[in-house]
Amino acid sequence: MSIDKQALREAAEKAKGSHDRLSVMPADDIFDISQHEGTQLDADIAAVNVFNEAANPATVLALLDELEAAEKRIASLNEKLVDCREIVSVQATGRRELRQRIAELEARTLTVKLPPRATAAKYVDDSFDNSDLASIYNVCRLECEMKFIDACAAAGIQLKVEE
Repeated sequence: MSIDKQALREAAEKAKGSHDRLSVMPADDIFDISQHEGTQLDADIAAVNVFNEAANPATVLALLDELEAAEKRIASLNEKLVDCREIVSVQATGRRELRQRIAELEARTLTVKLPPRATAAKYVDDSFDNSDLASIYNVCRLECEMKFIDACAAAGIQLKVEE
């Protein structure tokens, strides 16, 4: 059933004052006065009659059905809101734990133990000039160390180098 809520509201507003005035009058007086058209009482009775026609049992039942459906929609939306809040809470907890883990990793110091610089000579036989090879090894090793240290610093890793 389609309900013209605006028309029902207007009829109720018009009938409210009329109903109040009629409710304080004795029924016999209402009947006697209603015989004369054009009086305030006649207008009050007409307003109440229009409202009574609009506010019939079918209209009231339809309004109650709409109210019940709206309450169910509200309850469903409230459940969804609770679910969303739980999801947001879990996500916030996950982000907080992730930030904490990142902070722990960033605060950590990595200790790297490098072999002594002059050890290249022990890997070659006596036919090579060990001092030149050791120099080349040390230069290459130093460049690699610097690149490693720079890469760790760029990643936020603190290094402690031991030899």
